[in-house]
Amino acid sequence: MTLTTSRFGELHIDPTEEIRFPRGLLGFPGRTRFLLLEASHAGEPKPFWWLQSTEDGGLAFVVTDPALHVAGFRVPVGRAQLAAIGLEAGAAAAAVQVLVIVNKRGQTLTGNLQGPLLVNTTTRVGEQFVLSDKRFGTHVPLLNLKAEEPGERAAVVTTIGQPAALAS
Repeated sequence: MTLTTSRFGELHIDPTEEIRFPRGLLGFPGRTRFLLLEASHAGEPKPFWWLQSTEDGGLAFVVTDPALHVAGFRVPVGRAQLAAIGLEAGAAAAAVQVLVIVNKRGQTLTGNLQGPLLVNTTTRVGEQFVLSDKRFGTHVPLLNLKAEEPGERAAVVTTIGQPAALAS
């Protein structure tokens, strides 16, 4: 299958690599199929990926694993949330990929910790959840883009505290 994108040009994609979000993403309910593309520079993997829609070549989000940037961040999900992506309580952590959408605010990259994406890595089905815990904001600092020295980027260390454990 071939997809023409605004950022990457023409991509040849394997439909089995798609991640399905049956309810879409917040603000994009009609977009349910995405690819996770590595964002790399000079062949070096980075802590960010592109979540590219396979239904709209102009729709892509920068995403990251929040655990790489936010000390103590765990998504407090219950049985209903796990069931939405085809998992049961007590499923191995390796079966779930947690991602957050990244935005740029001034010279800082921020992450939406209040609306994490959970993906079942086996079935490739995902869901975006809105967390009610006020410790999780929509613009949590992840990375300062203003370099102290040329070529450097300063990581922002953010601590959330100990969120609720996985509900059972």
